[in-house]
Amino acid sequence: MSDEEKTPTSRAERSLAFMVAATIGLSVLAFLAVIVGTLLGVRDFGSGVWPTIIFLPLIGLPIGLVFMIILLVLSTRRRLRDARGSR
Repeated sequence: MSDEEKTPTSRAERSLAFMVAATIGLSVLAFLAVIVGTLLGVRDFGSGVWPTIIFLPLIGLPIGLVFMIILLVLSTRRRLRDARGSR
């Protein structure tokens, strides 16, 4: 039996993993949108939806980092608890 079968991930860990992927992925897509917009000749990033797209990585990446740290702490605590229980 592998470690994955012994200790399934909790709902909180799965939710945090998806939240990390979503926030960081959305921020990367916002970066790419600005790059593509610049290549297509957009010069006025102060109007329309562009301020939101430019602002998204400023909050998305730090939130994604916090989610990642929380996920790391939760999974480490679970693994330590499982290691103590298997002795």
